[in-house]
Amino acid sequence: MTVQLTEASPSRTDLARTDWIGFQTIVRREFNRITRIWAQTLLPPAVTATLYFVIFGSLIGRRIGSMGGYDYMQYIAPGLIMMSVITNSFGNVVSSFFGARFGKHIEELLVSPLPNWLIVLGYVAGGLVRGFLVGGCVTGVALFFTHLQIHHIGVIALAVLLTSFVFSLGGFINGVFAKNFDHISWFPTFILTPLTYFGGVFYSISMLPAWAQTASHLNPILYMVNSFRYGFLGVSDVDVGVSFMIMGGLAVVLFVTAVGLMNRGTGLRE
Repeated sequence: MTVQLTEASPSRTDLARTDWIGFQTIVRREFNRITRIWAQTLLPPAVTATLYFVIFGSLIGRRIGSMGGYDYMQYIAPGLIMMSVITNSFGNVVSSFFGARFGKHIEELLVSPLPNWLIVLGYVAGGLVRGFLVGGCVTGVALFFTHLQIHHIGVIALAVLLTSFVFSLGGFINGVFAKNFDHISWFPTFILTPLTYFGGVFYSISMLPAWAQTASHLNPILYMVNSFRYGFLGVSDVDVGVSFMIMGGLAVVLFVTAVGLMNRGTGLRE
């Protein structure tokens, strides 16, 4: 008589527990990385924001006066907070993922039972953590210079969440295609920074000529900054509902793109 031994397949509960542990591990590693080198991740945005408030808010702002019915420093504060969230969410993920590729320890994740979509979410969660931490630091700096009222806390929270999510995914995709360390700084320098400065951080687009206002509406950062400003001040150059639809659409498109790149092994088999 022959006895056949069959290996029991893992249950859905076991797989879910494994996925959750793997996801937590990625997020903890990202959090530890952010806090371990806080002098590089949290301090520079606070110093940069202080300089913006001193130069643009105090010195130049006195000559500009009010904007949108508010003191100029109070008007630009939400934009400066959002600008910090954007750049740091993007920068955290692109540097972390490309570093994993460069150091070859991304292979440990690829051979693990974690699905690719969860790996993407793990890195994105790291970007969210840094985005929220930096946003909190810059908000603290802003409170030293001006008063920030809260018009709608839900709008503020959702705007930060979606914006950080979108640019964390953008950083992930940049990290997939980057061939060297120069490539991870190319997009932020030549694309992200100009879009941010022309995204209504320092001014209302109502000040621009008609053609420039039309061109500004093609900039997705305009919708992110203005939805966040609406949460604080109750004023916006664009429809807030449209802003959230654009951010939500970008989040879905970029997430599907990132997972698709992982499934095809783009940048991972070189």
